[in-house]
Amino acid sequence: MDKIFNRSRFLQLGCWSAGVSFLIWAFWDPRFRDAEKFVRGGFCLPISVGIALIILGQLVDTKWKRAALWFTLALVGQAVALQMTDAGPSVKYQHLKLPDRLLSESHFFLLIYFIAQTTLVAAEFARAWPTVRAWLSRTFRPWQLLGMGVAFFLTSATVSPEVTRYAAELFFATFVQAVNLANIILIVWAIPEETLAWLKQKFDGWFGNSESKDAGQPRALDKPVVLAAMWVALLAAVLGVFSYQRHPHIPDEVVYLYHARYLASGMISMPAPPVPAAFDLDLMDFESDKWFSPVPLGWPLMLTAGVLFHVAWLVNPVLAGVNVLLINVLLLELYDRRTARMSVLLLCVSPWYIFMGINLMPHMFTLTCALTAAVGIAWARKTGRAGWGWLSGMATGMVGLIRPLDGLIVGGLVGLWTIGLGGRRLKSASIVAFVLGATMTGAITLPYNRMLTGNPTVFPIMAYNDKYHGPNSNAYGFGPDRGMGWAIDPFPGHGPVDALINANLNTFAINSELFGWSTGSLVLIILLVLSGAVRGSDYHMLAVVAAVFGAYFFYYFSGGPDFGARYWFLMLVPCLALTVRAIQFLERMLRDARDDSIYGGTKVMAAILSLCLLAVVNFLPWRAIDKYFHYRGMRPDIRALAKAYGFGKSLVLIRGNRDTDYASAATYNPVNLYADVPIYAWDRNPDVRARVLKAYPDRNVWILEGPSLTGNGYQVVAWPQSSAQVR
Repeated sequence: MDKIFNRSRFLQLGCWSAGVSFLIWAFWDPRFRDAEKFVRGGFCLPISVGIALIILGQLVDTKWKRAALWFTLALVGQAVALQMTDAGPSVKYQHLKLPDRLLSESHFFLLIYFIAQTTLVAAEFARAWPTVRAWLSRTFRPWQLLGMGVAFFLTSATVSPEVTRYAAELFFATFVQAVNLANIILIVWAIPEETLAWLKQKFDGWFGNSESKDAGQPRALDKPVVLAAMWVALLAAVLGVFSYQRHPHIPDEVVYLYHARYLASGMISMPAPPVPAAFDLDLMDFESDKWFSPVPLGWPLMLTAGVLFHVAWLVNPVLAGVNVLLINVLLLELYDRRTARMSVLLLCVSPWYIFMGINLMPHMFTLTCALTAAVGIAWARKTGRAGWGWLSGMATGMVGLIRPLDGLIVGGLVGLWTIGLGGRRLKSASIVAFVLGATMTGAITLPYNRMLTGNPTVFPIMAYNDKYHGPNSNAYGFGPDRGMGWAIDPFPGHGPVDALINANLNTFAINSELFGWSTGSLVLIILLVLSGAVRGSDYHMLAVVAAVFGAYFFYYFSGGPDFGARYWFLMLVPCLALTVRAIQFLERMLRDARDDSIYGGTKVMAAILSLCLLAVVNFLPWRAIDKYFHYRGMRPDIRALAKAYGFGKSLVLIRGNRDTDYASAATYNPVNLYADVPIYAWDRNPDVRARVLKAYPDRNVWILEGPSLTGNGYQVVAWPQSSAQVR
């Protein structure tokens, strides 16, 4: 007995010591840091290994040791898979590195671990395969299994310019996901029976009894949901500070922020700058007497609340928390308490949702208004009060003011819902209120358009793109003149092939980022749809998915790799609900299985919690460090340099490119370009420099080189001097 105790204690101390050693190594080894001492994405691997070993040490002498071993293998396995992924802070879609590239980059140790994980998982899974195969054959038809396999395969990687590389990546990525899926199954099969009983009790307490509806239980927002909303808002805010650094990382965000600033100052447009070429920004239009952003009005209006209180970076984190509450309310109207609670849990750890909450983009507010519109109709139907119809209509109109195409999607779906498609028809008073609310709110854009373009039916964004990128460059539908010639646009113009590629890019982004699962995030939705288990409100969710997919199929741009499938963000709630419905389907199937215990359904939830825990430990920090820290090379250095050097009332010339070096600095320009603060101008060329120096003859001049020139941060290359001294 003493020998057993000593051996167990030795193993426990060995795991703890090794785990702590990996953590220390991660923080002290310079290979995990860049030239400026910031941590790189590779930092996450030793951290994950350290955490895995500490967990294993804690459980190695308990009844959970077998489950802990498989969990440790899965935790490190996902961390290794992420290190085999080429993502990074540049504008590109992520791809899994193939074995030949891993070997050429001396990352053979990643392959060694993956081979070891595959071997161990395959050896153990082979013993359980007869049971799994028997259950699959009883539960699904051959064509359903084939369809699931094909969908699992096609969503595992996204397109590449080289067809052979794309095919190779599909096979390799599918294999990686399959190994991790089998690893998760081994975790839950190793959980002791008494632990499953304890987990079932906990799950039923958290989410509601899986074997009954929650009739009679209150529908109001309760403490767990409110805490979930607070968690999401806090997590997004913390990442907004430490990863996003309270600074725009996409050129669009600079313009949204600037737009909100001049709106907050009471202006529809600003006076034209003294030298337009020195203040040139994408999505800022110059005319002889004015300077303005052509982007839709809705989001900048909302962002003014943050501008007025000097916390613009907090607007989306707060909205992310509010949306948790709205999603819970909506799903309670469409489903039951258990479905709503489980959806909220998934939302709390969704990388797609959390990272959409740290930026300055309009999609989170679009979701807020869309959810408000849907909840308003649900309550109008339930109470018969026209006031809810007014609220829904105004929220729908607001979606159109934020993102016009999303406004058409929401207006169409909610409008059909009001007249009885997919639910009981609303009272006439509520329908009239909805139509009037949507029309009156959406009509705000008409006088706004007229003030900026001279024509109430011409949208500023369309006029801007026609002016700078060519007629019909931003037009809807197919055509050879669509697009702006961006490198990430598949082909010139827009046609069915481009649309399919865009759909592939966004589908893969959701599979990767919706939950950050090592198995892929769409695996359960695929299972639900192909199993034929779709019921009731599931059709509402599929209708939203189809409407968003169909609408954006005819738009030339996918949305790019910024923040996942951001153009498809309205699919978030359907993805949550359908995933939960798939979980419930599996719970029923396993609970009723002849060769499983009464805790078969509990194993499903244990697997989901395992996947979510892995994503929190692995995917969230990896994405925050590897991609969004200094994303696109946009950094807040100007803020620190201005304070450290005391720029004061000066002219600061920025050398480098427009869309990152200058745009990042222009974030800190005032609305009044003659204010007694630093003015940041683009040192575009000698002629522009001469003109801007002439426009500011009484200011000291600083010259900075941007990150694209320095390879790191902004650097001061010329000390204060008068305009006359600058050459």
